[in-house]
Amino acid sequence: MQRSAKQLYQAVAIISALGAAYAWPSGIRAQDEKLSGYSNDTFVPDESEVADTILVNGNFYTNVAGQGNAAACAISDGRFVRVGDRASVEELKGERTRVIDVKGRTVTPGLNDSHIHAVRGGRFYNLELRWDGVRSLRRGLEMIREQAARTPKGQWVRVIGGWSPYQFEERRLPTVAELNEVAPDTPVYVMFLYSVGFLNEAGCDSLGITEETKPPNADSRYVFTDGGAELYAEPNAMILYKTIGALPPMSVKDQVNSTRHWYHELARFGLTSVVDAGGGGHSFPENYIATEVLAPR
Repeated sequence: MQRSAKQLYQAVAIISALGAAYAWPSGIRAQDEKLSGYSNDTFVPDESEVADTILVNGNFYTNVAGQGNAAACAISDGRFVRVGDRASVEELKGERTRVIDVKGRTVTPGLNDSHIHAVRGGRFYNLELRWDGVRSLRRGLEMIREQAARTPKGQWVRVIGGWSPYQFEERRLPTVAELNEVAPDTPVYVMFLYSVGFLNEAGCDSLGITEETKPPNADSRYVFTDGGAELYAEPNAMILYKTIGALPPMSVKDQVNSTRHWYHELARFGLTSVVDAGGGGHSFPENYIATEVLAPR
């Protein structure tokens, strides 16, 4: 029961924080059974009121069987007050109504990710170098070189997620030798999914990892090469989690800033709520402070 209550708190806090980061009306729902497919006794709008926000020139997916998509919608106090054609919706426009032209784009309900490490991602987002969409490993390594040149002493270059070797022209993972070459003096940690991680020589030196270092369990192992290490995590990823957790953290203020940017990034892809999976050395409540700070906003 205690675990369930903690998980519920985590989910509620993250959903609230995502809403704060996205700056979008919260709790939006259709008030009309004809529009939503369900009755809603908690809210009966006065359609003579002026809408806060109107979206026009869109393709609004209503998810109602037998009903076509709408062209516009009006929102007041975080609720849909009218969904339909542009002319009828704009009857609710006032002097202070914000009108957004979505330029023919399709608009859908916000998405929920039911298993994501959102809170942990927010804690470290500003510290990460992202390889999303990078087309070659050669370019990815050059990005590490560029990042190492501007990384303050005592901090790391981290490539944690959002990439795959199959996106690269070379179709392969980096090597420790390549990481040593592009960042000889700056610690580097590159992680591919929960499968394998790479520490350059400076990274092993910084963490005090040597050939005598034992992995955290029997399901993982270090393979030492070129002064650095490859971290194999199959089938248990604790060796990767512990490495992330051992890297220098940000202040709480910087974590709040990082988390806000991260939640904006999630919202950019249409995620408006998530269920945080926790785990991986991520501790409650101390590691949830940034999300908790954002949640009431």
